[in-house]
Amino acid sequence: MWAGLAKALVGGRLTDISSAVEDSILAEPHRYGIVDHYGGHGIGTEMHQDPHVLNYGRAGRGPKLVPGLALAIEPMVTVGDPDTLELEDGWTVVTKDGSRAAHFEHTVAITPEGPWVLTAEDGGVAGLAPFGVTART
Repeated sequence: MWAGLAKALVGGRLTDISSAVEDSILAEPHRYGIVDHYGGHGIGTEMHQDPHVLNYGRAGRGPKLVPGLALAIEPMVTVGDPDTLELEDGWTVVTKDGSRAAHFEHTVAITPEGPWVLTAEDGGVAGLAPFGVTART
């Protein structure tokens, strides 16, 4: 997640975030599954808005990242197969193979001074530092 948040920079492209999330997951020694049809989204006048932020993809594509854009970055990974099934309640999602899964989320505002992680107490300072990115605080 933090690798993707570190790519939330003015002038970048949406898939720069997606690609960074994917690369980070694939760099792990365990082969985690990346859930392919869920992801992050824009935040604005409604909770879930465009653009859809996938957790995989080729960098350099999609809309340009502009100041004022707010995005929820939501990596979803599985220990096993990434195929999922939505239960009858219309909300609960489980893996088809019964393996464990994890979902992480932060909301970031893209500013001229750098990413501002709105849902992190320190604005993202600690999480972004390992990526050489200074968070707006």
